[in-house]
Amino acid sequence: MGKEIVIIGGGIIGLCSAYYLQKEGHKVTIVDKSDFSTGASYVNAGIITPSHIISLAAPGMINKGIKWMLSSTSPFSIKPRLDYDFLQWTWLFKKSATNKKVAASIPIIKDINLFSRDLYEELKASNNFNFHYQHKGLMMYYKTDRMGEEEWNVGKLAIKEGLKVENLTKEEAQKLEPNVNLNIKGAVYYHSDAHMTPNEFMLQLKLYLKNNNVTFLANEEVVDFKISEGKIKKINTKNHVLTADEFVLTTGSWTQKLAKKLGITVPMQAGKGYRINIERETGIRIPAILTEAKVAVTPMNGFTRFGGTMEVAGINSKINYKRVNTIANAGENYYDGLHINKQERTSIESGLRPCSPDGLPYIGRLSKIRNVTVAAGHAMMGWSLGPATGKLISEIIDDKKTSLDLTPFQVERFS
Repeated sequence: MGKEIVIIGGGIIGLCSAYYLQKEGHKVTIVDKSDFSTGASYVNAGIITPSHIISLAAPGMINKGIKWMLSSTSPFSIKPRLDYDFLQWTWLFKKSATNKKVAASIPIIKDINLFSRDLYEELKASNNFNFHYQHKGLMMYYKTDRMGEEEWNVGKLAIKEGLKVENLTKEEAQKLEPNVNLNIKGAVYYHSDAHMTPNEFMLQLKLYLKNNNVTFLANEEVVDFKISEGKIKKINTKNHVLTADEFVLTTGSWTQKLAKKLGITVPMQAGKGYRINIERETGIRIPAILTEAKVAVTPMNGFTRFGGTMEVAGINSKINYKRVNTIANAGENYYDGLHINKQERTSIESGLRPCSPDGLPYIGRLSKIRNVTVAAGHAMMGWSLGPATGKLISEIIDDKKTSLDLTPFQVERFS
């Protein structure tokens, strides 16, 4: 028997959850406080990343973030503030950032990424969609021997995990990218990764869901929950009272705030990133990370996207143009002859990535409120992990054996 399900949050995770739930015969409503056209799901780098095996909570990251805080051009910054949630998250992040914990999370991150990539390929092969998807791998370009060594050390760990990775000279990388002039020392090339054009997929997915009787409620912020006998009975938005059998929280950076209303601690901080689109021919064919600058470059359908920075400074949409210029300058620095003009540098968008303290997402049911499932905290991997998370959510709600072990993703692991 199909259930009535309300999903709160209409980003990539919410839409993918709706996709797999409606396929199982459930009646799905998606509520979002925006108009379903903004946020991290639309401005991300669109890369599916089995290569990203090292979690954000790596040793030394907090110190780096604070050291870089005073620099308006650093790729990662943490803005300290006297706020309990922020201080708790920082303490938990520091506790998670040990070599042992990072090593333990490598196979977990790799497996969920590969699972998600397979699901994207299934979606692409179905006759329901026609989106841009290419499996060309990911280049980690570096300019210094020190960074090259660091990247190759990660590459060797990935090889142990069964991924295909090559250490390329500048000449070998240049052969694979013949239409640009690379100003690099070398590259670590992951064959595992794929890339897409986010807006295009989001648009097609929304259309598919609408055509399959999924209800969309836009510009509706959830105000409160009515809970009794260990279940949510109804939720109030600005204009609606919604009842359902099951509720799914895919609310990204806002999850901690909503979870508090349910009496649950789900530590989360927003990590702001920016994107610049170049809507003309750049010659770039293979997605890349410009490693020293921590900038992602993706050849999308009709344009090239440059994205970067991780600014942990609370929930806000302020644009820091110094950081944007740093992204643009990095592009010009690694690709000789590329010019990113003033108009391109100013027509930018930002998005907030939801970061858990240990770099792993939260996926699972709540223990005290039995009809609530949470899926959030994917940090830089939200796009990559959309289908995997959606599929897992549908398996949880249908009480099926899940495709992956959910123990590492327990929602209440910090409670």
